[in-house]
Amino acid sequence: MRTSTPQFLIFDWDNTLVDSWACLHRSINITLEAMGQEPWTLDEARARIALSLREHFPILFKERWEEARAIFYDSFKRIHLDYLKPLDGIDEMLSELNGRGFAMGVVSNKTGQYLREEAEHLGWTGYFHRLVGATDAVRDKPAPDPVHLVLEGTGIAAGEHVWFLGDAAVDMECALNTGCRPILLRTHPPKAGEFHSHPFRTHFKTPGDLLLYLESGR
Repeated sequence: MRTSTPQFLIFDWDNTLVDSWACLHRSINITLEAMGQEPWTLDEARARIALSLREHFPILFKERWEEARAIFYDSFKRIHLDYLKPLDGIDEMLSELNGRGFAMGVVSNKTGQYLREEAEHLGWTGYFHRLVGATDAVRDKPAPDPVHLVLEGTGIAAGEHVWFLGDAAVDMECALNTGCRPILLRTHPPKAGEFHSHPFRTHFKTPGDLLLYLESGR
């Protein structure tokens, strides 16, 4: 059965709308080396980076996590706009969705300040009701707090009529934690067991696929 048209679209940011791996990989390796740890390969970075920094760094660096945080942010803020690149078809997708009147927001585990800097740099700020990043809400994704914050002021409550689109299990978990519809948006197929605990409802491989789907019901 055809699902109803969403009232609100929540997007993850990193590697859902923009290609962030090169920047994240470089910044985390600068941090690891400064802290006396071995650098990660790109594949290792892809596998390990999902939680927000304030959730992940205490696990990774123990009592020295605040020192590591300062090193990471110093590196990241110097290079993130230089590395910033929209994923294929995303710029056109956001413009089209905005033109069709879809209400949209972002929930990301990227620090809110940097998230909004990147949106402004790309000229995307006007597409979104609100951009919510790490530390903007009391708790970060996958907790429900940032979803409620992104919807604040819309008159729309979290539920099946709100679609949460992302590329990772943490996005699907956040959607399920809030009763939103979990949607996978990425080119590569799921790995075996990747979404076993937090299954997605629909997989769109390209922004064009999402547009076509929404067009058929609007």
